[in-house]
Amino acid sequence: MASTTAMKNAKSADGKAADMQRDTVELNDKQHMTTDYGIKISDPDHWLRVVNEKNTGPSLLEDQIAREKIMRFDHERIPERVVHARGTGAFGTFKLFESAEDVTTAGVLTDTSRETPLFLRFSTVQGSKGSADTVRDVRGFAIKMYTAEGNWDIVGNNIPVFFIQDAIKFPDIIHSVKPEPHNEVPQGQSAHNNFWDFVYMHSETTHMNYWQMSDRAIPRSYRMMQGFGVNTYSLVNKEGKRHLVKFHFTPELGVHSLVWDEALKIAGQDPDFHRKDLMDAIDAGHFPRWKFGLQLIPEEKLDDFEFDPLDATKVWPEELVPIRYIGQLELNRNIDEFHPQTEQAAFCTSHIVPGIDFSDDPLLQGRNFSYFDTQISRLGPNWEELPINRPVCPYMNLVNRDGAMKHRITKGTVNYWPNRFHANPPADASQGGFQSYPAKLQGIKARALSEKFKEHYNQAQTFYNSLSKIEKLHVAKAFSFELDHCDDPIVYKRMTERIAAVSSELAEMVATNVGGELPSKPPRSNHGKTAKGLSQLEYLPEKPIIDTRRIAILLADGFDYNAYVTMKDALSERGAFVFTIGAQRKGVTSESGQTVVPDHFFTGMRSTLFDATFIPGGKHVAEGLAKNGVAKFWVTESFAHLKPIAGLNEAVPFIQKQIGLDEVEVASPGTSSAESYGVVTGYGDAPSTLKVDNVGPDSKRLAEKFIWHISRHRNWQRELDGLSDQIAA
Repeated sequence: MASTTAMKNAKSADGKAADMQRDTVELNDKQHMTTDYGIKISDPDHWLRVVNEKNTGPSLLEDQIAREKIMRFDHERIPERVVHARGTGAFGTFKLFESAEDVTTAGVLTDTSRETPLFLRFSTVQGSKGSADTVRDVRGFAIKMYTAEGNWDIVGNNIPVFFIQDAIKFPDIIHSVKPEPHNEVPQGQSAHNNFWDFVYMHSETTHMNYWQMSDRAIPRSYRMMQGFGVNTYSLVNKEGKRHLVKFHFTPELGVHSLVWDEALKIAGQDPDFHRKDLMDAIDAGHFPRWKFGLQLIPEEKLDDFEFDPLDATKVWPEELVPIRYIGQLELNRNIDEFHPQTEQAAFCTSHIVPGIDFSDDPLLQGRNFSYFDTQISRLGPNWEELPINRPVCPYMNLVNRDGAMKHRITKGTVNYWPNRFHANPPADASQGGFQSYPAKLQGIKARALSEKFKEHYNQAQTFYNSLSKIEKLHVAKAFSFELDHCDDPIVYKRMTERIAAVSSELAEMVATNVGGELPSKPPRSNHGKTAKGLSQLEYLPEKPIIDTRRIAILLADGFDYNAYVTMKDALSERGAFVFTIGAQRKGVTSESGQTVVPDHFFTGMRSTLFDATFIPGGKHVAEGLAKNGVAKFWVTESFAHLKPIAGLNEAVPFIQKQIGLDEVEVASPGTSSAESYGVVTGYGDAPSTLKVDNVGPDSKRLAEKFIWHISRHRNWQRELDGLSDQIAA
């Protein structure tokens, strides 16, 4: 009876927001400043000291307020994570649209009436806490669901595969990608000898390495990248039947990335770009959402594939194992304080709930040990009692006692089991107790993996073959950039040989750029196969969505106020974040006399931080912008970074001059509009030209065409035709 009541209470708590995860104190002017033990402080600005006639003298150690303030400050930093040190997070909810009771008994995956609170932390992998958001790196995608049965952690990435197959190699891969030990260089990137030496020495890294060199490693936003559970888990239904499972999270906004030159510049201009992007969107009510899906393989079909489904360096092809989408994840509340929530959030691959179980994935088995041990090192043995980490359901462990930073006070006279009071008894399966799947095991002890684990190239070839033409070009540029930073010839020469095992064409491009050597004959031929779901361009939303896209409107004195307001309203109504950029922040005056105070001035902002640019025209706007070097370069750089650009009337010749390419056609006076390589220009009155009815690929009006190109993210044809390379970016 007590257990049933507890479960009902837990289910009720499960439907509440994640407020239960925080002990919040609101700042106000009625609460006096106190010490952490409660006494009011009268003077927080002066240390108690011996004061002479000159008001100088030695400080006294007896001043417990000052002494404890300093000592507390000295210890306010906890050890940063070895990996995934730089990150940010948000709270949200998980909703189930379709029950998966045919494959699991887990309430979070079967009860469609639930709304499960969660916390999601995004991160980079290699860099320290002080590195930049936009470096080329894998991104962490770690979720803590506060379910009625306990916490369920999905510790994933934005890439579905991993570098290594066996957890025993984890220290080696991380040591190799981290800054080199003799000089602690480079920070936040893998472009150095040791990483690429490791990649060559371990051919199992080949598949993951191609994902890392693709656009997946430089996402436009945390909100525009996929999440993958990476490891193989198990689901067990009420009949005791087991399915192997991989977890997928697909963003509703599509999967989009930066271009490399842009990512490099943002790292210096705004190293917190991804953090602020997430928080700004949630604050504005544009809650990011992901479809939640399962890939399922019945246990009896585990051996039916040419690859081993337990191998974390392999994907499960969607053609063979379709994704079954059954729910939605939404982020809808920002954190209140970074340290106790995001920084102290701790995830563990072994945190599962009844109905979900482990598999024989050798990477997962090692992570189950490592993650728990890591959290003890960072946060102490009571890390699961911190507000951000503790469950929302009733929880009690009679035996887990003491240790640093113990939070809970447990009443009673016994701390062991069994005891004479039958206190804190375990639960059987009917009471919701966790039951491990009774897998049959037989074998010998050996340091070995199955034969299928030894194949390291087929899926790397499939991934590369499946990319679009522009994505393949980016992979070539990424390999070239990374290996160009390797100064040990044996490293970059061997790597160009390894690349030839996937694509001889790619290897030839990279070898030419970095001075590598090609084998006289490719190590293996490319099988030519492609697969679904590997190219980012497959995830473009069908409808022209521009929610939360950052659009810059450039102004100078004499601008067309009507065109400015009309376009700003049209973009804002569709959820875009519109920013006015001017020569000075004190105000810009239109040709009709209205004054607009810009959000930023040119020297304080750059085009790299925006998705598209519009210039409204006006009698003197081109003349004013032409006097500003940043404004001129803004258009040039935006074109080089493949972003949509739009201009009306007098702005058209200004845009044409900054691009300076005959291939890009612009409108002529008397024509309504022109569209060329994502550059949309036109002449006419703002109300008619900038009105928006239906947005699509065949839109007629300037504003409609501009919105369509923004929704497509970038104009890749510029780069494919070599136009972006002709412009100094």
